[in-house]
Amino acid sequence: MTEKEYRSSIEAILFAAGDPVELKRLSEALELPESAVQTQLDILADEYAAMERGITIIRLNDSYQMVSVKQFAPQVRKAMDLRRNIPLSQAAMEVLAVIAYNQPVTKSFVEQVRGVDCSGVIGSLTNKGLIEEKGRLELPGRPLLYGTTDHFLRCFSIRSLDELPPIPKDEDKGDRGKQLSIFEDENTEKEKNEEQPEVTGDDEVSGTVEEIVAQAVEGS
Repeated sequence: MTEKEYRSSIEAILFAAGDPVELKRLSEALELPESAVQTQLDILADEYAAMERGITIIRLNDSYQMVSVKQFAPQVRKAMDLRRNIPLSQAAMEVLAVIAYNQPVTKSFVEQVRGVDCSGVIGSLTNKGLIEEKGRLELPGRPLLYGTTDHFLRCFSIRSLDELPPIPKDEDKGDRGKQLSIFEDENTEKEKNEEQPEVTGDDEVSGTVEEIVAQAVEGS
């Protein structure tokens, strides 16, 4: 195949998949080295940008996905009768920040950082696809470990966790998060002492990296 045909093949695969496709899978499908596929992906993305197309290709860790261009979101939302973006609640942003900067972490770790029960918020973030289970800690009770997802990267417009900016350190506070123990019994009951505004599963969520950093600094 010619280079143009390879790019057309990539376009067809990403369009048909809908979800992110790993670079390795694209390489296997096209029988090309990953570096060559990467080059064709970059060219294809540049072609979309040059032609001011309504679609583009984004990278999420080692995967790629075809998505609509952000500037046309109002038209897409109206045509598909989608609900508007609703920002995450303060509590959800705080929990997400703790997980994003310390992952993989247990629920107990998050609760120690925030000082309140986080079961409902963690469940809500999981339902929204922003966090997911990453295995279990090899300790008595084998508590679940949580980390962020590709959907988290997409919502906050970053390609990988490496693009999260470093957290400014306050010398007086120290790195509180790292001093907290993760050996607390996961089954310990805590009273829920705050109301959590909920975002329904049908809504999209919005946020910025700056908001994540702000919440992470407050939790340090």
